Amino acid sequence: MTTAVFEVRRAVRDALAALPDAARRAPLVVGCSGGADSLALTLAAAAVRGPDYVRAVVVDHRLQDGSAERAAATVALLAERGIAARVHAVDVTGPGGIEAAARRARQAALCAARPHPDCPILLGHTLDDQAETVLLGLGRGSGARSLAGMRRWDPPWLRPLLTVRRTTTRAACAGLEVWDDPHNADPRFTRVRLRHEVLPLLEDVLSGGVAEALARTAEQLREDVDALEAVAAQLLAATCTPAAPTPELDLGVLADVPPALRRRVLRAWLTAAGVTGLTATHLHAADALAAHGPDRAGVAVPGGLELYRAHGRLGIRPVRWPSAR
Repeated sequence: MTTAVFEVRRAVRDALAALPDAARRAPLVVGCSGGADSLALTLAAAAVRGPDYVRAVVVDHRLQDGSAERAAATVALLAERGIAARVHAVDVTGPGGIEAAARRARQAALCAARPHPDCPILLGHTLDDQAETVLLGLGRGSGARSLAGMRRWDPPWLRPLLTVRRTTTRAACAGLEVWDDPHNADPRFTRVRLRHEVLPLLEDVLSGGVAEALARTAEQLREDVDALEAVAAQLLAATCTPAAPTPELDLGVLADVPPALRRRVLRAWLTAAGVTGLTATHLHAADALAAHGPDRAGVAVPGGLELYRAHGRLGIRPVRWPSAR
């Protein structure tokens, strides 16, 4: 066993050991594109858990010529090693650009492939992917939640390789036919330019160690975010009062709460009410209404909804359009 193979297997073993009991006992579903990261992950999962407890899913996004043949070749490679694998062809459509649409389609296919709701889905994101995620968040002015990067366990997603470098996964696949997705070298994609232009420049200017430092920053921020969100959850439970058609917030409980916590409470409350696509602008508008008032309605949030404040409470309802005369 090479050092690279040992490191990948150790990362998988540690990640599986930290799972909740139900997820730890369930079969594993692994997303495998045929690239070095996901291939190394799939082989390590089979070695650690046993091939009979691993199901590989090869998602064919059908975005490139020959994608079906490449997917079939990956299935055959895994089958030679006793790992059950299936191709799931998907349609990449919808808002947000090709990357977002492909991610949605891929995640839906992986979830559909689970034989049981407790099955964790293993993804091949590495330390390098984590560093790129943090850097992308910094460049976009995102908050701490985004800068905290990807979680190792975010049910049902399990990312065992967040402490493993991309060079290690490639070394672990030595002697195997690895597929290098041409999209991963296409400068039209922001993440590709970060990977091939920005990060190498930072590594040069700062004398190395940048990827590890960014991943370490994500881990530290994640601890802070988890702590703040735990407190916010307690506050949300204390502020929510039953009301039709949706719960309202008792703003008296939030009167002396620091803005960072108050906005987390608001985000959690709005998310629980089914509001998606919240931006910083939405959240700050909601926070201004909650913190300062006055009693009024009309603060818009996504989904054709509006916030209203009345009698010390904050509520949410469908937008009331003026009737035609």
